[in-house]
Amino acid sequence: MNEEKVITLKPDRKIFEDIYFSGNQGSLLFSPTTKSKTIATITAAVVVFIVFLFKDLLSKESVGILYFLSFIFLLCAVFLSVSVNKVSRWKKQVNHYLSGLERCKVYEIRLDKNFFTVNIDGEKEISEWKDFEYFDSTHEFISLEGKYSYMFPRKALSEKEYSFLKNTLKEKVKTDQ
Repeated sequence: MNEEKVITLKPDRKIFEDIYFSGNQGSLLFSPTTKSKTIATITAAVVVFIVFLFKDLLSKESVGILYFLSFIFLLCAVFLSVSVNKVSRWKKQVNHYLSGLERCKVYEIRLDKNFFTVNIDGEKEISEWKDFEYFDSTHEFISLEGKYSYMFPRKALSEKEYSFLKNTLKEKVKTDQ
């Protein structure tokens, strides 16, 4: 590829939102990151509650179990809180990006022999091909990671452009896999 190829994307928020928030990704308590911690915290809370209800049946020496289980519950709650905060910050960043995308007039990718350039309303991110470490494509989108990370939904491009982008990335992005 010696000449520059320009691919224009449709900056439709809904298309990008469907990818970013698929599979409960945007859910604070049930995203893939937080789901197991939510279940562990609920389980620990139920166990502490049940033991608390029967605390009168515990001997004086066994009351320490209630303190131990309460500690486990608090530990689970702290881990859940950290994960929820992480998902919340990610969600805020994605929503900020999507809001910018809504106002976007120009969203294009420029490919040439040496460079990969993304132009969003005049703000250009220019990368050399060697800057990219990883590329993946699914039926729904193409993801590209390196100096900058990108996700290009299939629905935001024409079928011909999607196929061209996918093939170019296969050729240009050298991975260790």
